[in-house]
Order: sequence, then structure tokens, then C-alpha cells
Amino acid sequence: MLDLEALSWALEAHPVVVRVVLVDVRGSTPRGAGTAMLIWDDGASGTIGGGRLEWEVTTAARDMLVTGAPEPALRTFALGPALNQCCGGAVTVVLERWDAARFREMSPDYSGIHVRPVTANAGDMPRILRRKCEAWAGRDAPLPTTLQGGWLAEAIWRNRRPVYIYGAGHVGHALARVLHPMPDLEVIVSDARVTELAKLPDQISVTASPPAQAVMQAPDGAAHLIMTHDHDLDLALCHGLLGRSFAYAGLIGSATKWARFRSRLAALGHADADISRITCPIGDPALGKHPQAIAVGVAAQLLKIKAPKRAMGDEFA
Repeated sequence: MLDLEALSWALEAHPVVVRVVLVDVRGSTPRGAGTAMLIWDDGASGTIGGGRLEWEVTTAARDMLVTGAPEPALRTFALGPALNQCCGGAVTVVLERWDAARFREMSPDYSGIHVRPVTANAGDMPRILRRKCEAWAGRDAPLPTTLQGGWLAEAIWRNRRPVYIYGAGHVGHALARVLHPMPDLEVIVSDARVTELAKLPDQISVTASPPAQAVMQAPDGAAHLIMTHDHDLDLALCHGLLGRSFAYAGLIGSATKWARFRSRLAALGHADADISRITCPIGDPALGKHPQAIAVGVAAQLLKIKAPKRAMGDEFA
């Protein structure tokens, strides 16, 4: 799907980027149709599967940046001996040049579906593609990436779940860095310690509002990860969350800490069934206690949660 937030961030940092998207895959391939990455003159974000394919596509994208070619490019690669790859499948790739002006001018065509010609001889939009877009507009499930008659239709990414991380310590930093690149998660780090927030990469959202305030401002269906430097604050956040609707709530700590918290939360009037909505410890204990290991385990838990439903086209509201 077309991730407008990622594209916007890239264009804030670079005047021109090339967006690469796999529009058709056949046989065995490293990634599926709709997978995309962004490429600029000295870097990139995302991946279409790595290896020689990604190297060839990156080279082609940087050639577009050098020549200033405004038209999209459509290329097909066989993932065999010619690319020194053994997948055996084939992929068709569209490369498109984006700048801030193009980004400002775009708008969804069919309630959250972006449709445009990607070949010079595309002609009018095929009627069968038009009917397909009309049929998919407004559905909960996104339109599959579709290339037809030289036209490309992509759903605009809309199911990003807010993930609030309370505490910008070692584990909080590791979690933010692991979770942020995942396109279906929107990471927000909350900590009153501005100096700790400043150590995070610029593209990660932060708030210096008191964590207890951030809990109350979070939307229903968000995920919450509590790991502040203060056990009393951790308890207050758990107490606040249990009066709210959420998709996931996790508390860092040992079994001993959680036993104490369960007792104190019960004393605050919470039923045992409600208290059990909070996960503690978080992550996968088998992975160890290193901050990055905890982050990997938590990421695996969050990816198993069904994404929330949001209205198509919210990005343009």
C-alpha cells in the first residue's frame, strides 16, 4: 500500500525521492506485490527483498534522480542466473519520481485508492480497473496492488495502530527503534525527561507531556507499553489504563513486580479479570533481558494483534 507518512517524512529530508513498488510477482519471490521502498541520492528506507534485485532497482532509481526523468519506469526482472539469484520467480517493478509539489497535488481517487498511469502509452484508464476500484472503495480490506493497461492502483495505508511507549530509557529506546519501521504501527514515546527524548531519531514521534496525561489522550484501540523509571508511575499508568479501552497493555518487570502490582491494583478497586488485561512480563523471556531482545519479543506480540479499522482517506481529512 501507499504509505503517505513515510513518503512525507522522506520528502521533508530530501528534495526528490524515487518510490519503488512491486506491482506483479510470479513464482517464488522474496516479497509480495505491493511491497515498496523509498530511494534518494545517498540512502533508502524499506526493502523489496534485498540481493541483486534490490541493487539493480536502486541503481535504476538513482539514475532517475541524476537524469531528472519525470516519467515512471516499468521494469521486469527474472530472479534467476542473470541476477545471480535462485528464487526462480519474476517481479515487475514501477519506479516513480516524487517531489514535494507532486505530493501536495495528489488526492485519493476512490475513497483511499490512488490510481495513475505508469507507462507512456497507457491511454485511458481501463474500464475493468475502474470497476474494480469502485467495488473496493470503502471496504475494510485494502485493494490489492493492481497493474492493468499501464495504470497502477494502490490502496493508501490507513490501518496504523498507535503504540505508546511510556519511558525513554534503554528499553524504551530499543522498542521505539524496532517498532518504528513497521508500517502498520505509529510509535509515540512519552517521557517528561526531555533530554532522554532528544536522543531518539527525529522521525519517531515524542511527547514531553506527563505520561499519565498521554494515557488519557490516547485513542481507543491503541497499544501501551509501560516502562518508566518510577514504579509508582508505572502503577499509576496501569491504574489509568484499566479504566480505558485498549488493544494491548504491557508492563515491563519481573513476576515479583507483577504480583505486587496485581495486589495494589486490586486494592484500587480493579477486578482480577480486568487486571489480567495487562501483560507482564512483556516480550519473550526465552530471548533474554537485553533491551533489543525485549524489543524483538514485544514486536512479535504486537504484530499478532489485528489492525484497527479506520475510514479510508483519513490522511486527507
